[in-house]
Amino acid sequence: MTYHHIIMFFAGVGVPTLAAMNAQLGREIDSPALAATVLFSIACLCAAGVAWLTGANVSKLALAPKHLFFAGCLIAFYLLSVTWIAPIIGLGNAIFLVLIGQLVAAALIDQFGLFGATQIQISWTRAAGLALMASGILLIQKA
Repeated sequence: MTYHHIIMFFAGVGVPTLAAMNAQLGREIDSPALAATVLFSIACLCAAGVAWLTGANVSKLALAPKHLFFAGCLIAFYLLSVTWIAPIIGLGNAIFLVLIGQLVAAALIDQFGLFGATQIQISWTRAAGLALMASGILLIQKA
């Protein structure tokens, strides 16, 4: 196991944690949208700090394909939807649906090599593994 694996594990730990924390903040201040705004503001400062510390070249942004900036809308959609919906359907149910969506999207992105991803065909064993993961997530949620 490399440090890359460890970082991604903790990124995974962060997803339901931030969802739960931001959902509670949204309830506390009676505004899921404002809670998301606060989270994004802090995240923006953190990311800008890391970009500065690592010497990121801001001028390269002008050369990047503009459709890739849409990813910012996707993270906003995720955060706003989980902040609003997790308190209604429960965090476990919300994250269950997010995980299933992630499995489907990741398989399709890999299958077609979308957005520069390494192309990995969906073989029978990979499909079986995805089905087992989805089944495991479902079993955990039903327990």
